[in-house]
Amino acid sequence: MPEYTRKKIRLGDLLVSAKAITESQLQKALELQKGSGRKLGEVMMDANMLTQDQLAKAMSEQLGYELVDLSNISISDQVLALVKADLLKKKSVIPVEYGENSNVIRVAMADPLDLDTIDDISIITGCRVEPVIATEHQIKIAIDRFFGQEEVQSALEQFAKEKLSVEEEDIYSEDINSSPVVMLVRDLIEKAARQRASDIHIEALEKSVRVRYRIDGSLYEKARYDIKILPAIVARVKIIGGMDISEKRKPQDGRITQIVDRVEYDIRVSILPSAYGEKIVMRLAAKQALNREKSKLGLRGDEIRQFDHILQNPHGILLVTGPTGSGKSTTLYTALSELNTEHVNIITVEDPVEANIDGINQVQVNPKADLTFASALRSILRQDPDIIMIGEIRDRETASIAVQASITGHLVVSTLHTNSSASTITRLEDMGVESYLIADSVVGVIAQRLVRVLCPHCKQQVQATEEELELLGEKPGTRKMIYKAVGCPKCDNMGYLGRTGVYEIMEMTPELKRIISRHATADEIKEQALKDGMHTLRMSAISYVEEGVTTVGEMMRVSFDT
Repeated sequence: MPEYTRKKIRLGDLLVSAKAITESQLQKALELQKGSGRKLGEVMMDANMLTQDQLAKAMSEQLGYELVDLSNISISDQVLALVKADLLKKKSVIPVEYGENSNVIRVAMADPLDLDTIDDISIITGCRVEPVIATEHQIKIAIDRFFGQEEVQSALEQFAKEKLSVEEEDIYSEDINSSPVVMLVRDLIEKAARQRASDIHIEALEKSVRVRYRIDGSLYEKARYDIKILPAIVARVKIIGGMDISEKRKPQDGRITQIVDRVEYDIRVSILPSAYGEKIVMRLAAKQALNREKSKLGLRGDEIRQFDHILQNPHGILLVTGPTGSGKSTTLYTALSELNTEHVNIITVEDPVEANIDGINQVQVNPKADLTFASALRSILRQDPDIIMIGEIRDRETASIAVQASITGHLVVSTLHTNSSASTITRLEDMGVESYLIADSVVGVIAQRLVRVLCPHCKQQVQATEEELELLGEKPGTRKMIYKAVGCPKCDNMGYLGRTGVYEIMEMTPELKRIISRHATADEIKEQALKDGMHTLRMSAISYVEEGVTTVGEMMRVSFDT
């Protein structure tokens, strides 16, 4: 470990020396930083010049400080008691252990060049500070893990003491950060975002409020509070979500925007009256998360080629199908981002607009103003569009206009709720669209699901059982190694870390068009598509099991009915 030095080092020069950034990137970052009052590292990360991991690695190599992994670290209560949580949160640091003698404390820092923070901690603890390096994200998760409940508990005790219930000055204010209810709601959202949750459920039980996070598609209980605090939580969420605080008998919907660790989250809120009080569900979406490269969706090489080939059609309908929460919107936004050039006019009609994309004209459905999918589509066709995205085909009228738009020279992309690619065709027929029009207009159907990805740090190889061999389509007695979920601190003992897409891409061929136009059943369409080279959801999921990406249980969950 290097001797602690007071020598002032410039972060930009350090990163250039480490070849983490170029000199021209540094100059651009310094220009962006001017007058902003922000740290240079923050500016570069916001401009996508480097990631938190790259920044931490470069500083560790150049300064000689140890790079630590906080995801599976244990810190003694004695060390945690040295500095108050609010200071640790403000400075993004956390003490991890005493050094070789008790007068030295090792402190994990995202910025070990911050001498003021080192001095502050040294004065508070009376120890010499020895920096170690960790990413800001890891430090914040560690603070949540070690101090989260303690902070919430003190906020709840303060709430009980002050009997705040629903005091107006408290719940209406964006600025009163010390208010227990404001702190609690903000804390719930921040923790959910850091733990990769897609939804927060705040539920009224008989004697308590239960908080659950949906992480990688499964719900996990994270906290329980006294039922007395529920009215204050509901009132605060209604205020920041733009809802009617006095209405408690009807369901309400709202939206919240919150920045967590420099990432902007768009949060859709639904409030529903239940037996013991109002239930809140908040759906979190990071704005940039909907806008990603095709390879990050889970599409394989041959699937990317099929996807690209379908998108090259100048007109026709591309349908993405699957249940709620299967990643349909992400796939559509990815397609639109690829097609988004100055030479095309792209217009979307959505309910709601899930992410704003520069250069695309997005229309929000508003039934109160008689702006439905169908009425918006009619107006859009007079706006000289090249590409139209419809959030969802819900009824006969919308389906009919979408088909007409595609036949008259537009590329239409949309979603539908069906189980497979083949059943999407028969669903359009059920909606009243003529089979010859479907055959003429549809250029491709993508059915998709999301499977949980095994944690690479703890997954364990095992011999497949006879039952698993049967599910994988293998002969009895075959020796086949697969992986199972275990659980470790890096994946919060879940055994899984993230999700990836499983796809069934049905590209329209002349033979498929022929059998669709003569009212083929879903089974006949599927049979022909398989002859034409389609891989079913089950086939794609089996490949993931064989590669050790996921488990047989996940494969069955997403392809049980296919």
